[in-house]
Order: sequence, then C-alpha cells, then structure tokens
Amino acid sequence: MKEKSRGEKIVKASWVAIMGNSILAGLKIFIGFFSGSLAVLADGIDSASDIITSLITLVTGKVIDREPNIKYPYGYSRADTIAAKFLSFIIFFAGAQLAINSISRLFSGDTGEIPEKWAIYVTLFSIVGKYLLARYLMKRGNKLKSLMLIANGKNMQNDILISGSVLIGLGFTFWFNLPVLDVITALIVSLWIIKVSFDIFKKTNEELMDGYSDPEIYKKIFNAISEVSEAKNPHKVRLRKQGYMFVIEMDIEVDENLSVKEGHDIAKKVEQKVKERIKNVYDINIHIEPIGNVEDEKFGVSENDLDGVNL
Repeated sequence: MKEKSRGEKIVKASWVAIMGNSILAGLKIFIGFFSGSLAVLADGIDSASDIITSLITLVTGKVIDREPNIKYPYGYSRADTIAAKFLSFIIFFAGAQLAINSISRLFSGDTGEIPEKWAIYVTLFSIVGKYLLARYLMKRGNKLKSLMLIANGKNMQNDILISGSVLIGLGFTFWFNLPVLDVITALIVSLWIIKVSFDIFKKTNEELMDGYSDPEIYKKIFNAISEVSEAKNPHKVRLRKQGYMFVIEMDIEVDENLSVKEGHDIAKKVEQKVKERIKNVYDINIHIEPIGNVEDEKFGVSENDLDGVNL
C-alpha cells in the first residue's frame, strides 16, 4: 500500500480537527443558549471559528502536494508557512475581541446572571475534548514539521484556557456569587492568547524572510565540509526552509588545476557529508571556485561569522 504524502497526512489531521470542533461547538452553543450562560455561548462561537481555521489547514494540505512548475520552481510547501501566518491573525483577533468584551463588561458593571448547571458539565467536556485535539495536532505538526498544524494546535490550547476561564467564572458565580471574577479571568486569558499569536507571527516571519534562528546548523555544515580535505575555504553558506525541508547553498574553493569532473566529485562528497549531519535536506547547491579567489561577498555565512556566537 502506497504511503500517504505529507499533504495527505495534514488533510487527515485537519478533518479530525473539523469533526471534533463541530461536535464541541454544537454542544456549547446549544447548552449555552438554553442554560442562559453567555460565557458558554461565546465559547461555543469561538469553537465554531476553529472550524474555519481547520478548513484553512485542510485546503493548504492539498496545495502543498502540488508539483513544482515554471511559476513556482521551489514547489508549494511554503503555503504551510503562509497559512500559519494567517492563523496567527485569527488567533490575535479572537484574543483581542475577548479582551475588548471583558474590558467593556468591567467598565459597564455588567456581571451577568447565574446560568444553569448544565453549563459546567459541557465546559468540562469541552476542556477534555480540546485537550485531546490540541495534543493530536501538536504531535502531528511536530512529526510532519508543519507550522500550520502546530499553530492550529496552539489555537486549541488557547481554547482550553478559554474554557478553563469559563469554568472558573461559573464556579465563582455558583459558589461565591462573584461573577465579576469571570470577566477578570477572561481578560487575563485574552492577553495570553494575544501573546501566542505574536509568537506564531514572529516564527513565520523568520521562514518567509529565509532566516533560521539556530546558528548551530551552520556549525554542523562547516564541520561536515571539513571532512572533505580537497574542499577549501567554505563561504557564502546560506540556507532556507522550504516547508519542512532545507535548501542549502555555498561556495567552496578547490585546486584550479583539477578537471571539471574532479571538481564535481569534490562537490558531491561535500553534499553527502552535509546530508549525513543534517536531516530533511531538499537540495544543496555548491559553487566551485579556484583557491585564493577574491570577490566582494555580500551574502551568506563564513566560519569567521560564527566567532563569538553563543552556540
């Protein structure tokens, strides 16, 4: 049986999220409406919005499996990163809306009415359901190196906080007759959600700008090149993330008296050594120069650039 592609696995994970959120959203909206709990009703609407985010990951999962073409010669894998950025905006606006509503209620003095106890039961069920969904999506996201699934998983974790704040607020409402604490808790949770959205936004910026936050990978590249004695002075080393894969470019110097084939063989040795040290390499482009070649190098990393860097 043919193994499913990365995109197909992302699509499957998205369907799990869609079905799970549909069940939770339906229950919370129904119970919130009939129990008189505006907090549970709002939580249900938030879960309904998660269906939209899962639909985004579903569509993106189909896009990233497309073959490279003349318009997109590197393929469509960065659709994952773009979708993750879009999800960061959705998460931000959800947190901002919760913050605005909480502040509005605090200043208006509207502490709400005491709802039916059904609201507590459906909220507990929601917390368990969201925990399982978040754990599943984070696990699949990390395995598939999908920022998009990880972002959706973090969104589910935020929903646990939202449902938890609803539960705490309901508890204070029933047992301490202090519904105002529900609003304060919701405000704190909203600030946390906004922080998570900024973290996701920052991470996607790094990939879209062809950056990589861990300089340790460059050390691995230079160590790999040092194992090929014929390759001298590696420089202009650059790498970019293409989805979950690395594209690496570099210049190396070789004896100018070597033939084209001999220079090519040295480059192949360097490529093999780098691939042995770094996983998920999509392609390595190596430019051969004669030893002592001097150029105005503007881009890339050399070994000297790693001096003083905390690895």
